[in-house]
Amino acid sequence: MKKGFYTIIAAQFVSSLADNALLIAAIAMLAVVHSAPWVTPLLQIFFTVSYVVLAPFVGAFADALQKRHVMFISNALKAGGCALMIAGVHPMIAYGVVGLGAAAYSPAKYGILTELLPAEKLITANAWLESATVGSTILGTVIGGALVSQVVGRWVEHAHVPLVSSAAHAAMFAVMVIYASAAVINVFIPDTGARYPNLLTQPTRLVHDFSHCFKVLWSDKLAQIALWVTTLLWGAAVTLQLLVLKWADANLGLSLSKAAVLQGVTGVGIALGAAAASAWIALRQSLKVLPVGVLIGAVAVAMAFYNKDLFPAGAGVHVGSLFMPAYILMAYPLMIALGGLSGFFIVPMNAILQHRGATLLSAGHSIAVQNFNQNLAVLAMLGSYALLLTGKVPVQWIIVIFGVFVCGMMALAMRRHTRNEREVDLGALVEE
Repeated sequence: MKKGFYTIIAAQFVSSLADNALLIAAIAMLAVVHSAPWVTPLLQIFFTVSYVVLAPFVGAFADALQKRHVMFISNALKAGGCALMIAGVHPMIAYGVVGLGAAAYSPAKYGILTELLPAEKLITANAWLESATVGSTILGTVIGGALVSQVVGRWVEHAHVPLVSSAAHAAMFAVMVIYASAAVINVFIPDTGARYPNLLTQPTRLVHDFSHCFKVLWSDKLAQIALWVTTLLWGAAVTLQLLVLKWADANLGLSLSKAAVLQGVTGVGIALGAAAASAWIALRQSLKVLPVGVLIGAVAVAMAFYNKDLFPAGAGVHVGSLFMPAYILMAYPLMIALGGLSGFFIVPMNAILQHRGATLLSAGHSIAVQNFNQNLAVLAMLGSYALLLTGKVPVQWIIVIFGVFVCGMMALAMRRHTRNEREVDLGALVEE
């Protein structure tokens, strides 16, 4: 790998670490202000709106400046959103500010890979990126869960730190510091030398260009399938991230702090799946993993019916002075399986979409279109989740609905891919 690649990975690790700790901290902040359960998905909706509204512009922003500078500004905005929450701004509004930074960060993060590396290195690079993201997901959720625990809450009560009146506030302050650290690392990413025209002064043209890029990717026989399934999986993944916390409470009786640890276990599977994809799947073979998408939905459905009542009372294992209930121990393989399938699936799909997008368009514009589609799916699925919560639908059946939906849409994508193969030599498109 070229010089600077591992600095990018380090910056992504630290930024993603903060992202995952932030979600747990923000949910804890909602509890501090006594929000209703259906407000939790609205938290993510406020975060995601920036991706959709700013989609025509963030690609141009990422291309107008050096990507390392864009990443620095983005992490600074995220830190600012944390500061707003600490200062008493409602978590939904402050989380929206974090969303502004995240929307700008994403095209820079992925786009810099296509600037720095040749096409044949993209799957390996994505595996590194996903593995770093997964490692930070595990550590971030564990840190987030630990920071909102009763232990930290009791410490805060006795410490009398200014502006820190609860464990949630302490967690938010820690996340702010982590984002600031990520911004500092961004400064050390080298200039890739890539330069694009600055279109930020022409917003009308940007909207027109974005519309053109949108049509180009969806019209391409290769890119459209990768765009379809990554859009679907991203929307499902963000929704399931919240659903797992709710499921752990309803089916396993776990607190937010402990549920965050269980959620982090999924990251182990994602890392294993990403590593396997890097070792076994070449860029030309990327679309051969489409059947795995159906399995992801099936495993999610199986998860819905898993609960502590399946095990005898008192069943478990003693680890030193600690007792680990069997229903928690056996939940780990299920979470790892779900993560493993997702990691194995998403790495090749991202690589083929990045390669095809950079070939047809520019790195920044391609990633912006991808983010627009993915986050429209997030808004739709989170909105559906919020409606189901207001309708008092049990979490078990909400998971079943989402799992069946994923299975069905993945099956339709496979059918469309088969038709595309009859019309176009997709292998030749990969090699362009």
